Amino acid sequence: MLAVVLCVGSGVVWAVTDGDQPQTKKPAAVRQAPDDIRDTVEKVPRSPEGNLAVDYNEKEFKKRFGRETVHAPGAWATEKNFVRGTGSTLKGFKFGTFEEDWSTELTGPICDTTRHVTADGRTAVLLQEKSDKPKDDKGKDKKKGKKDKGGKGKKDKKGKGEKAKGKSPKADKPDEHLCNELAFFDLNTGEKLWQMKLPDAKGAFAPNTNVTMTRGTVAVAWGQGSVAYDMKRGRQLWTGAPSAECRDLGFAGGRDLLALVQCGDIEEPQFKVQKVRPRTGKTEWTYKVARGVERVYLVSSDPAVLAVSTDGTAVTNLITLDDRGDYRATIDMPEGRFFDNCGKSPFGAVETCDSIAVGREQLFLAASKGSPADNWIVSYDLGTGKTVKKFDSKPDRPMYPLRVSGGKLLAFRPSDDGVSPAAVVSLDPRRGEETPYLLFGMPDRIGMENPEESQIIVEHGRVFFAPRELSAEDSGPWKGMAFSVLGVEGA
Repeated sequence: MLAVVLCVGSGVVWAVTDGDQPQTKKPAAVRQAPDDIRDTVEKVPRSPEGNLAVDYNEKEFKKRFGRETVHAPGAWATEKNFVRGTGSTLKGFKFGTFEEDWSTELTGPICDTTRHVTADGRTAVLLQEKSDKPKDDKGKDKKKGKKDKGGKGKKDKKGKGEKAKGKSPKADKPDEHLCNELAFFDLNTGEKLWQMKLPDAKGAFAPNTNVTMTRGTVAVAWGQGSVAYDMKRGRQLWTGAPSAECRDLGFAGGRDLLALVQCGDIEEPQFKVQKVRPRTGKTEWTYKVARGVERVYLVSSDPAVLAVSTDGTAVTNLITLDDRGDYRATIDMPEGRFFDNCGKSPFGAVETCDSIAVGREQLFLAASKGSPADNWIVSYDLGTGKTVKKFDSKPDRPMYPLRVSGGKLLAFRPSDDGVSPAAVVSLDPRRGEETPYLLFGMPDRIGMENPEESQIIVEHGRVFFAPRELSAEDSGPWKGMAFSVLGVEGA
C-alpha cells in the first residue's frame, strides 16, 4: 500500500514570455513575489518510486458531523504541508506523519474556494454566514412565529425590518446560508490573516458565488455584486454593483483577472468577458460572446480561454482570445466525446473546468469514443484551434489531464486491476513522448481515483487525492470512517 512518486518541485518560474518553445539560451529562473499566484515547474524525478506522504481518514464521522455526507471543498498543497477543507474546518498535515498538524475552526461552513495559491502559500475561502438564531437541543433553529425577536433584524431605508416589505419568515430563513464571509489564510500555519463580510451580499449563495485571486488581489462575485480586497490587510479595493442591464457572474484569476458579465434578459442572455485591472476594477478590454450561448465558463485568464455551451450546461466549444481580447480560434467539443467537468462542481460559478489543462501555447483535453475506459488525450494549438498531438492511453486505463508544468502535461492514469501501479505521467506535446513520472499503489478506496469525485493535485513532487464529499463507510475495516486524503511522495 505504499508506493510511488517522486519529483521535486522547484518553487520558481522560468522567465519565458513567448510560450513553451525551446530557447537558444537557457532561461534564467526567477523567484516570484510573495503576492504573485504560484506557478511552479515540477522537476523530472530521479526515480518514480516512493512512499505514502499523507493518509488521513475522519474517524467517528457521523458522530462528529451529525449527518451522512459532508461537502469538502478545498484542497491545497505547499512545500511544507497539505491542507484540507471539510465542513467548517481547515486541517493541515505534515508529510509522513499521517496525523493532522494543525486544525482551524472557521466561523461557518466553507461554501467556495479557489485553487490558486500565492507564491508564499496563502489562499482565500468563502464561508457561510453563521446563524444567530437560538438552537434547540438537537442543534436545529427554533421556530419563533412570524417575528424573529432574537435577531438583529436588517433595516430598510425607512427604518423598518424586512418583514415590513411583505417577506414571510420562510423567505428570511435562507439568509442563514449566505455565502458572504471571505477569509484569507496562511496554508503553512493555518493562521487566519483576515476575514471580511462581503458588502450588501444578500444574494450570495453557493454555488452561484465564486472567489479567485490574482496579483495581490482577492476578487469575489455573486451575480448581484462583486468586490475586491488587498491580500495584505483585507482592505477593500473596489466594488461592482449590477446595473439595469448587466451583472458580474464571476471571475477567473491566476496571471490576470477576467470577469464574466451577463447582460439582457435571463432567457436570452448576452455574455461578455472582460479583462479587469485587479487593483482598480477598471476594464482593459471586452469580448462579446456570440448570441445563442446559454452558459460560459472561464477556463484560463492568461492565455484567455472560454468554454461555452449552446445547449444546457455541457460544453460545446472552447474559444481562445489573444492578449487584447480579440478572437483567436474555436475548438469544437462534440457531445460525449470530451471530458470537461465544467458544470459538475457543487461550488463556484465560472472557474470550474478543472479537467481542461491550459499552457502558454496549447491546451489539453481527455477524449473518448463513449467509454471512459477507452480514451486518449489531445493537445490543441491555442492560436489555430488545430490538433497538435494525440496521446493514446493503455487498454482499460484512461488518462486525465491534471496540470501543465514547464510546457509538458502531467496526466493521471489509474490502475485497472488494483495490482498494477497507478501513475502520473509526463506528456511532451512537441515530441509526442510519454515519460513515467510517479508510479504508486492505491489502497482500495472507492472514488479516490475518479477526477469527478476527487481533487487530484500534483505539487512539489507529491500527488494528492482528496474527495469532494466525505461519507462514512458502512462496513469493512474502515467502518465509521470517511476517506479524507491520500498523498504520496518520492523516496
